[in-house]
Amino acid sequence: MTKTAAPLGWRQRLNPARFLRGLGPEAGPVTLNRARIFILPTRQGLAYALVLFAILAGAVNYENSLAYALVFTLVGLGVVSILHTYRNLQGLVIRAGRPLPVFAGERALFPIGIVNPTRRRRYAVVLSLPGTAGSAVDLAAGENWVELSQAAPLRGRLFLGRFVVATRFPLGLLRAWSHIDLGMQCLVYPAPALLRGLPPTLSGSDGGDGDRGFGHEEFAALRPYRVGDTLSHVHWKAVAREQGMQTKQFSGEAAQELWLAWELLPGTAPELRLRRLCRWVLEADGAGLAYGLTLPDRRIEPAIGAAHRRVCLEALALFGESR
Repeated sequence: MTKTAAPLGWRQRLNPARFLRGLGPEAGPVTLNRARIFILPTRQGLAYALVLFAILAGAVNYENSLAYALVFTLVGLGVVSILHTYRNLQGLVIRAGRPLPVFAGERALFPIGIVNPTRRRRYAVVLSLPGTAGSAVDLAAGENWVELSQAAPLRGRLFLGRFVVATRFPLGLLRAWSHIDLGMQCLVYPAPALLRGLPPTLSGSDGGDGDRGFGHEEFAALRPYRVGDTLSHVHWKAVAREQGMQTKQFSGEAAQELWLAWELLPGTAPELRLRRLCRWVLEADGAGLAYGLTLPDRRIEPAIGAAHRRVCLEALALFGESR
């Protein structure tokens, strides 16, 4: 008779790596149950046990009934604290929030949602990254949000990785914990170059057809309204006739469509180019200009608005990453 293999769930439970690193990245949400929560005595808990042993030794030696009563009472208190420490984490549901993009050199904030499904308040629950102390929070019934902070020195994708949910409530004699990895990542934009200003091609100093610059003296045509257009250029008569919002376009306005091109920075190191392009994107967006972006592996047509700025900054952040 051949032996059947143990179920995968049991193999995972018996895997010693879970004790130190958890189960690896998971989609979430994750519910903390008995298969995920570990509990061991703290240093204070071990000292507490040593003191109880000393008192018990004295009680046996002197046959002191009051010492026996004290030891048994304190042992019972320690046993009850095991249940309360475990219950402080049991049933919590951990889910990932959506981190906001940051620029390189800033700190990324990863929002973690913790759902307390009971009416019982959970005290002194600590979320921390490996090697950090974290801070204790009290969790009311329902959904609670906690942010984990991590340095973002380089552009690209920043992964939060594994973090720990732990507690020493109520007496600090025991520590219950669980390793969680929700696969969270934050997009890190290149750090904008310190040198402000737009590329020199905006001024039209390279010559042109005479229709460059910022002149608005001659009406040219109407085009559909785009978010960020100057309200003084809106054709309000068309709005009154319920023909939709349209924007007046004047001669010379085409000069405001700016191309931010990789080729404008020859001989510059790639990362420095990305920083300059990032600065140009922010400057052009702040000036309300329609701008496009060209990279060796991507071309983004001119547009305006927050959504367009985000697309351009994402392209800079992920430049060189296999698509």
